[in-house]
Amino acid sequence: MNAQTKWVENLLLSSVICVLISQSAKAQPQGPDKLGIVSYTYRNSFAINFEATMDTIQSLGFNNIEFSNLFKQEPEFIRASLDKRRMYCTSYGVSKDDVFNKTDEVGRVAKSLGAEYVRLGWLPLKSPLTAEDAEKLAKDFDSIGKLLKTKYGLTFVYHNHGYEFSKWTHETLFDLIVQKTNPEYVSFELDIFWAHIADGDPAGLLKKYPDRFRLMHLKDLKKGTKHDLTGTTDTNNDVALGTGEIDIPQILKAASKSKIKYYYIEDESSNVNQQLPVSINFMKGKLK
Repeated sequence: MNAQTKWVENLLLSSVICVLISQSAKAQPQGPDKLGIVSYTYRNSFAINFEATMDTIQSLGFNNIEFSNLFKQEPEFIRASLDKRRMYCTSYGVSKDDVFNKTDEVGRVAKSLGAEYVRLGWLPLKSPLTAEDAEKLAKDFDSIGKLLKTKYGLTFVYHNHGYEFSKWTHETLFDLIVQKTNPEYVSFELDIFWAHIADGDPAGLLKKYPDRFRLMHLKDLKKGTKHDLTGTTDTNNDVALGTGEIDIPQILKAASKSKIKYYYIEDESSNVNQQLPVSINFMKGKLK
């Protein structure tokens, strides 16, 4: 084989390799999928073996995680764990104390994780929420949201938990919070489970405020479960999507006309290993 023939052969081989690499790159996701999972679903497993849990989540087909806990890991370690699997943290959930009193630290951690959203999902209430509480929260949310947006490029979202649906005039305290916050700095994550159990009508909320919701928690409620405003229920009332009493197709139809960007499956039950595959199968083809 002369030198010219060898050169042509190497050129052809290089071209084939480039095509294969290009095809492989195209096959890989170019960003986070619309359907993700909340880390709280695997809270017990994450606490035991973080990396093995990441492998499990990836094996189920997820590349998008909303982290509601760092599980005693540094954010840089979590980011590296995500990057090596070509996965993403799109939302970072924090406590009221952290987002109210350590907003800059929350922003720094969220940016380290690669998140787009910072989510507050629980208010440690000592008494039922009042209109005065809701108005104060709205002002605080605006301040927090403005800082996270202007300094870190993050969107602050509040996640409903049921107790916000007590009556306020002809609406609810949740309506009051939505209406009193600045859309430029405050958005919302709709947890359909907690809205439903408080008789808050998830689909109706999406139709009423199509521009305010950015994220959604996908969960289903065991048929016949008591409805109330406590924001609590037995975790095993959380059942596989499509097997409970929530009309999820109707909610997704309303969501398709809203500004929701990411949908996260969350399963708080002790039956997650049996239920999650059912939920994943239920959601196939439902998000366009």
